[in-house]
Amino acid sequence: METLTIRETSADLPVLDPDDLTPVSMLEPEDGRISLFSYIGQDLRALELAQVQLFDGRISRITAERVDLDRLRMSSVEFTGCDLTSLTLSNSKLSRVRFANCRLLGAQLVDLTLEDVVFENCKIDYAMLSNVTAKGPVLFTGCSLTETEFTASDLSGAVFDDCVLRATSFQPGTYRSTDLRGNDLSVISGAVNLKRILIDRHQLADLSLVLADELGITFADG
Repeated sequence: METLTIRETSADLPVLDPDDLTPVSMLEPEDGRISLFSYIGQDLRALELAQVQLFDGRISRITAERVDLDRLRMSSVEFTGCDLTSLTLSNSKLSRVRFANCRLLGAQLVDLTLEDVVFENCKIDYAMLSNVTAKGPVLFTGCSLTETEFTASDLSGAVFDDCVLRATSFQPGTYRSTDLRGNDLSVISGAVNLKRILIDRHQLADLSLVLADELGITFADG
């Protein structure tokens, strides 16, 4: 089993043998399930899927103006080099899913269960992640999350590594052992909600300044 390890956390990656994958021209199986597939190089106006199960597949170089995915079950699926701007992914469960070098600008990720999910070198700016639950390892590595908002989510044990967190908003949720080491925390918002997170000692100064600003603390001169 191939894994991606960041510090103490490892996530299982999709296990895909190119020789086992059958190219498909669409992701709309009649029986609601597709497995051992590759879906590559499509330029779409819209991609809409509901109540579909995707198993053991590679989705690569897909560009879509609008993506609406609802009530999906994805297992051992890899997205690479996709432009899924304005993605809406809701009411779904993802396990062993990897997004690599993808554009997910303005994505709406709502009511999701994630287990062994990796976002690697992705642009997830201006996105909303609401009611997202990390049931297993969730890794964000080398991602841009500018003005992205996490709200009502359980990110316990999730890892953020070398990410751009400019104006990233951490709204009320659960962040137990969320690993924020290796990131600039001086530009985030919602520090008051980040209880029981994991950081390096040198990050405490930046986080303290953000927290003081959010609490309206005034420092007296002298």
